[in-house]
Amino acid sequence: MPRPYVVLKVATSIDGYIDDTSSTRLLLSNPDDFDRVDQVRADSDAILIGASTMRADNPRLLVNSEERRAAREAAGKPAYPLKVTVTKSGDLSEDLKFWHHGGEKVAYTTDAAAEALRARLGTLADVVSTGEELDFGALLDDLGERGIGRLLVEGGTQVHTAFLSQNLADEIHLVVAPLVVGQADAPRFLGPADYPWATTRRMTLAEVRQVGDVVFMRYLPKQESQAGPNS
Repeated sequence: MPRPYVVLKVATSIDGYIDDTSSTRLLLSNPDDFDRVDQVRADSDAILIGASTMRADNPRLLVNSEERRAAREAAGKPAYPLKVTVTKSGDLSEDLKFWHHGGEKVAYTTDAAAEALRARLGTLADVVSTGEELDFGALLDDLGERGIGRLLVEGGTQVHTAFLSQNLADEIHLVVAPLVVGQADAPRFLGPADYPWATTRRMTLAEVRQVGDVVFMRYLPKQESQAGPNS
């Protein structure tokens, strides 16, 4: 089965941060953009977040619009996309909201953590080991076998870095908010990694539009831009 089409979704400050260092989640988007994201979720077959994001934000990760859920069901799909997480350690509480809202869930982990995570979660999620380490290629293969055609990846830093550095992302949905964080220890969209093309290739910019007071940009990282620096 083919692997899913992978979309990375992120909102950052002007200086590239996805949050600040306070205990309160930094809201970078606005109501219009949250509604846009709800549509993107409704158009996806699965939504993925990493364990660090689950522990920090404790999201439900749902399609909030009743009309969009009804449209999914009318198209023969479940009301909610499959919810997916990845955890190397398996250290995820069974009390997190992620497990108790929406439809089916899958947790990808390692051989060392799988047994304990299965015992902790029980019937809350299907726990799948990708081997001795987290293998994102194996994760995509398994999702393809499950019939997932479009995967929305919502973070955080380590997960986005893994997908992009391993050339597994087909699109990037980047929103830039009119805020400056300026905190060296705050999390960024991407971390240091051996990216396959680094600074030698410009991505294709497929779309730009204003959504309220933020800017939405859609990049195609596997496609090289035809526009040179002097064009």
